[in-house]
Amino acid sequence: MILVVSAVASALAAPAPAGADLLPAGRAPPAPEAAWFPSRLHAFVWRNWSLVAPERLARTIGARTEDIVRVGRSLGLEPARGLSADQWKRAHLTILRRNWHLLPYEQLLTLLDWSAERLAYTLREDDFFFHKVGDLKPRCAPLRWAEPTTAEASRAAEIATLVRETFPAGNLEGREPLFAFVGHLQSPPPPSSARTQASSSPSAPLRLGYSYFALCGDPLVDPSLDPYPDGLLARLAAAGANAVWLHVELGHLAPLPWLRDDHIETRRAALRRLVARAAAHGMKIFLYLNEPRALPARSPVFADHPDWRGVEEKGFSALCTSTPAVRTALRDAIAGLCQAVPDLGGFFTITASENLTNCWSHHRGTGCPRCKERRPAEVIAEMCATVAEGVRAGKGRQRYLCWDWGWRDDWALDVIARLPSDVALMSVSEWSLPIERGGVKSTIGEYSISSIGPGPRALRHWEAARKRGLEVVAKIQCGNTWELSAVPYLPVLENITRHAEGLRAAGVRDIMLGWTLGGYPSPNVAAIAEIFSGGSLETLAQKRHGESQAPAAADFWRACSAAFREFPYHSSAVYRAPLQMGPANPLWAKPTGYQSCMVGIPYDDLTGWRSVYPSEIFATQLEKVVTGFEAALARLRSAVPQPSPALAEEIRFAEAAAIHFASVAHQCRAVLARDAGDAARWRALGAAEEALAVRLHALQSRDSRIGFEASNQYYYVPLDLVEKVINCRWAAGQEPTRRSTPGTQRSGRSASGGG
Repeated sequence: MILVVSAVASALAAPAPAGADLLPAGRAPPAPEAAWFPSRLHAFVWRNWSLVAPERLARTIGARTEDIVRVGRSLGLEPARGLSADQWKRAHLTILRRNWHLLPYEQLLTLLDWSAERLAYTLREDDFFFHKVGDLKPRCAPLRWAEPTTAEASRAAEIATLVRETFPAGNLEGREPLFAFVGHLQSPPPPSSARTQASSSPSAPLRLGYSYFALCGDPLVDPSLDPYPDGLLARLAAAGANAVWLHVELGHLAPLPWLRDDHIETRRAALRRLVARAAAHGMKIFLYLNEPRALPARSPVFADHPDWRGVEEKGFSALCTSTPAVRTALRDAIAGLCQAVPDLGGFFTITASENLTNCWSHHRGTGCPRCKERRPAEVIAEMCATVAEGVRAGKGRQRYLCWDWGWRDDWALDVIARLPSDVALMSVSEWSLPIERGGVKSTIGEYSISSIGPGPRALRHWEAARKRGLEVVAKIQCGNTWELSAVPYLPVLENITRHAEGLRAAGVRDIMLGWTLGGYPSPNVAAIAEIFSGGSLETLAQKRHGESQAPAAADFWRACSAAFREFPYHSSAVYRAPLQMGPANPLWAKPTGYQSCMVGIPYDDLTGWRSVYPSEIFATQLEKVVTGFEAALARLRSAVPQPSPALAEEIRFAEAAAIHFASVAHQCRAVLARDAGDAARWRALGAAEEALAVRLHALQSRDSRIGFEASNQYYYVPLDLVEKVINCRWAAGQEPTRRSTPGTQRSGRSASGGG
């Protein structure tokens, strides 16, 4: 043992791995301590137990495998089920998030067996993951194995007793294994499935969806991680989709003079196979382009081509599209891709925000010597024209959807006036819709099912596009939203059907069904096809649930929809409140000093959570949603004591949603009680949170879809909900500490992680 520990300790003390300077740190504040565990070692073992093999954990901290197993069992954990090789590849964001406060970068690299370059790429390009963890890396000393002390062993025994008493039936990791849904969705749908399949003819209205589990970073390079297996394509087609899309980087699929990639042909071949398989299900493949991707500011490309350098941001420089050579390269790359994959369905772009791309993409074009002399609309429209030119040059049949996401109101209409005639304009349907919740007036940004579009911004932009003869497309969220994405879909079908009716009345036929969230082949997707084919909420209920259960199902949908219309929406609130984590977010007896992150880590940042709402109104509005959902569930259970599997699924997701919303309300009130020094209220809310964690554990244990979203992977796993019980019992014994100053440990913009 001494030799093993000495060898690993030497490795831990070695210089930083090659490329470590690429890894972003941000402000690097001290990591908050999970004081409810006996030590950081125990937290490390607990949080990785169901995801990372003991051998890998041991290697990371310089222990023996039997040491790790002994610590885990001392906490009351059952023998770990572990992940398959395929599941491991799908869990990297989940693993990173749960170790973000426990390990420094060098040990994260050991844990994942990654290079620093790969981790840097993931943090930047895997749907803005570094932004989702706060644009900072908490400061952690290396974690090294040490035998637990007597006091730590005693505390571990207390935890084991609590776990056994609270979960006497065991199954702490859940009855259904993590990622079990992948195998289910890979299999063909049953022949009896209700089909509302959309037409695949070229003139058919577009219904563009996303995979429920595709990886965002580089989905075509590993054939074992098929983003669209045949079973999923068939299920999406049966629900009414006729196209699906992928995150890609253009330089991964076509040569660019500023980027070398040796796997272009591998990805193109995978894309051709996917296009052919999709066609067999009546589906088209679209690619999301966000180009040209910025390069490190120190890239030798800019030394050789200084006129290519555009604005700089966070150590990266834009490739300036006001330089003709840059536009020519982009056009030729798109043309070559269209020629290489001639049956590709098309492209859509975001040209303002998301990644740093053109010099006006983050509204800072004055920092470029060329773009500062040009209006934003000129630069943005020119980039859109470049994509359209590429499609034409490739003699392609591909459709191009130009998305107005991020275009400022003072120049959006100018962009539309400059777009090529063969471009379709896509706009977020509900954007700028005025709302009032709890007496607080606000407007919708995007990602809302609680509010029913279309809104004034989309209507204004569609009208301007139509005057130019352009086709128009609505981007909506029909499955779920960042209001709650931890369930595959929200059974609020009346809101979905009313939105579809509004789009039909506005003459909008083509629809993007959602961003990375909400891609499950759900009744919500089917609702769009049902309404556009002349159906109604009742006809959809009959198709899904049969004559006997349809009336109760339709009543349930209406009641949940009405309750959800009380949701306290604000774009900041849906990103920063603990909506996705629910009861898995711990209670903090002392202020952490951290601000909440975009759908990442909420901490205890009530100020960030509530956004424009007073704390009491924010919590009360969430409780209204909970009351409405619970009443709807009670009526449905009374009316249908033996629901069909499809209806039982909707019941399960509605209950999980109600638990999430109730938990956010509890956490808001708990922070208020803590900051007021109200110990009795603090303890009562902790007990309520514990009960919710136990309930949600039972639901997630039976359904591995709960807690998962494609671009974030698992927000929480069953053991996190068991941890919340430990956290709540510990918090009950702590004297709440008043907040003295607001949290400040966060930097960076709060832009969306998707359109």
